[in-house]
Formats: sequence, C-alpha cells, structure tokens
Amino acid sequence: MASIGKINTLKVLKLTDFGAYLDGDDLGEILLPNRYLPESCAEGQDVAAFIYFDSSDRLIATTETPKGQVEDFVSLKVVQVNQIGAFLDWGLPKDLLVPYNQQHRKMVVDKYYLVKIYRDLHTDRLAASSKLDKYLDIWPANYEIGERVNITVGDKTDLGFKAIINDKNWGLLYDNEIFQPLRVGKKTIAYVKNMRPDGRVDLTLTRTGIGKINDFAPVFIQYLQDNDGISSIIDKSTPELIQQTFGVSKKTFKSTVGNLLKKGRVTIEADGIHYVANPQPKKTTAATKPETRQKAGNKTGQANAKQNRNSDKPRAKPAKKKADAKESAKPKEKFDWSKRSKS
Repeated sequence: MASIGKINTLKVLKLTDFGAYLDGDDLGEILLPNRYLPESCAEGQDVAAFIYFDSSDRLIATTETPKGQVEDFVSLKVVQVNQIGAFLDWGLPKDLLVPYNQQHRKMVVDKYYLVKIYRDLHTDRLAASSKLDKYLDIWPANYEIGERVNITVGDKTDLGFKAIINDKNWGLLYDNEIFQPLRVGKKTIAYVKNMRPDGRVDLTLTRTGIGKINDFAPVFIQYLQDNDGISSIIDKSTPELIQQTFGVSKKTFKSTVGNLLKKGRVTIEADGIHYVANPQPKKTTAATKPETRQKAGNKTGQANAKQNRNSDKPRAKPAKKKADAKESAKPKEKFDWSKRSKS
C-alpha cells in the first residue's frame, strides 16, 4: 500500500500530456508531473516516487528526494514565519509547516531546528514538530555497554551534545570526548559508554580499547596513501593537530601507529611515518631452530646439574633441641619401692 510522506515504488498506469498516473492502491491514481518523469518512462514500469500534498492540497508524486520523510528526525532551515507558524525548506516546492503549538521555542527565519516530520491524523497533512520529547520513549533506556547505535545529533548543552539514539531515547556526548565536527541533525554511529542509574545514556563516538584502534587504522592507512605514503604528523605532534587532522585523540593515534608498526605496515623515519605497501612477514630460519633447541637443552642440563650438586651435600643433622624434646616426651618409668635393698 502506498504511504503519504514516504518514497514508494509505484507502477505507471498511463501516460498523458501533462504527466504519468501512478497506481496508489487505496489512494487512487496519483499524478507524476512531466518535469519529474524519468527518461524512457513507459506504462507498466515501476517508479520510485515521494507522495505528498502540493500547494493546492492535491495528492501528487515527485521523483525528487526530500530532506526527510514521515517519522524522520531532521534539521531544517526556517524560510518563512507568518500567523500560521514557521515554514521549513525540506527540498520540495511546498515548504513544510511547523504550527505554533508544535514549536519548542519560537522559530526564527534563517535558523536551523531539529524537528520530527509527522502526518497529522486530523487533517491528513504533513507537518513537523520541534517538541521532540513526546516522540521519544518515556521508559528508561536499556542498552549494553559498548553497544553500537545510530544517533541524530541534537542541541548543544553545557556538557556536550544531546543525541537521539535509534529514534527512541536521549543520550549525551561529552565535549572532552568529541574529536570531530558535529552539527545539529547530523546522523552518525556512536557507542554506549555508560548507563546511568536514572536510565540516561552516556555516548562516545569511538569504540574503546582495540576496537578504537581497528576503526582508525584504515583511516590512517588511507591518509598515508593519499599523501605519497608519508605523514609528517607523528606521535610527538600536538594533540590539537592530531585531532584537527584525524578527528581522534593523541592516545588513539599513538596506539594505532604502534599497532601498525608491529604489523610492519608502517615505519618511522626521521622525516615522518612511512607507509609499507607490501609488508614482509617475519620468517624463522631453519638455522635458528637447532640453536634454540640447543639453548633449551643447555638450560635443562644446567638445572639438572644444580639439582645433582644439591643432592650430594650431606643432610643437616637434626637440631639437638629437637632430640631433647623427643626424649622428654617419653613417659618416665616409676620406681618400685618393694625392690629396694635393705641396708
């Protein structure tokens, strides 16, 4: 079934002088104007088209891609404000309305706002709202530490940036852990860093531990390949320069370079870090194997000799005190007065 406010794959029913009519199922025939017709469009052909209401409130189709669809969280620019509300540019001829009762704060022309696109159940029209809390889950979030999530960056706060997690929950990115430029409405990948007792979620843009190195390694390799196989930025460079160039912390940079160095993927020279296109695996020559066994045998022989020398030493006699203690522990014989000799 075709959905209003969504991109649908619809079949061309017939071609006319002013466009093609698409099969909208329960919505009936929907006009796709000539200016949006794909080349060599024919009856029976499937077309991907976005369905919405035009300025005359007629259902119409377009092959243009809007900046957002129904249920999406997107950042859009205000192009007009009047007595009805604010109008947003969402990439289509008809601007998207944000009624005054759906504005978290009063909107201003030329400003960008993060909004939720929705379909009004009463009027059946498409609109947007900046009152985002009512579209998010009221229950405490339930994620695993380290879990990978999709986020939409929200407003700036004193601590960092708010972010919508998987279109369901609020999370927070802290300023001191952000090493890449962010803007409101940006969609990216993040990882759950901590689950607070109140159910709120702390996020990070990079994985922890070896995962962080694995993520940055291909980025750094690509940088080397794009710069004639050399990087003048090294582990002695400033954290600011590393962050500005690669979007990672100095700690992550040093750990990644060290890991690539062990694998033979890079070398460190006087003029910088060099890329190794075909690293040669380290080989163990046959001559070293007997030598290794010989060393092991020598160590074993030395240990046995030491044990034999210890066994040749006379055992220490038990201490006298212990012997006296044993004697005193024996029961004393009672004297028989009946056998005493008479004087």
